[in-house]
Amino acid sequence: MGERFYLRDTAVVARDLLGCRVVRRAAGEPDRALVVVETEAYLGPLDRAAHTWNGRRTRRVLPMWGPGGHAYVFRVYGLHDCLNVVTGAAGRAEAVLIRAGVPLEWWAGLAVPRAEALAASGPGKVCRYLGVTTALSGAPLGGPELFLERGPRRRFGVLVGPRVGVDYAGEAAAWPLRFAVEGCPAVTRRAALRPLGEPGGAPGPVGLRPRPRP
Repeated sequence: MGERFYLRDTAVVARDLLGCRVVRRAAGEPDRALVVVETEAYLGPLDRAAHTWNGRRTRRVLPMWGPGGHAYVFRVYGLHDCLNVVTGAAGRAEAVLIRAGVPLEWWAGLAVPRAEALAASGPGKVCRYLGVTTALSGAPLGGPELFLERGPRRRFGVLVGPRVGVDYAGEAAAWPLRFAVEGCPAVTRRAALRPLGEPGGAPGPVGLRPRPRP
């Protein structure tokens, strides 16, 4: 994935990450890989749900302030690591959370045990499946340890809806910034999602990004 991919609008990147392959590579171990099937966009200092809301610059979130194409990995509840893709030019402080993925075999249409298909259903499970930890926060996504690439070609519908677990974020809680592959069992909270372009869903690429109030 070239640099230009990550420097586009964050909501568009979140949609376009669906179907991409994320690979974790470690010396002496087999590669671990998933196809991305669910994402959430976080729009920086004007987004109350973002870790960089109101210009926050803690040590943890510093990777978000860097240029697109790097990882931002944070830990929740002291237990679960969550992988994000930093987007935009340096200083924009926006990112896309990878909420769910599936094994390459499922994506290719092969029979996969249900437990395996759901092994990366949720952001903490994504990191556990791949072996990603906060030690990789700030790592380039084209680097030797972690990289993104176009996945095997497959046609799929896109669902859109509000993000999960951000009820504290005021009007931003309702922004349609969660994107998912239609018909995929690993997608979380499916009842809140609607087909992209239909009533209740975002109207398309131009309308994917809400207009936050300062």
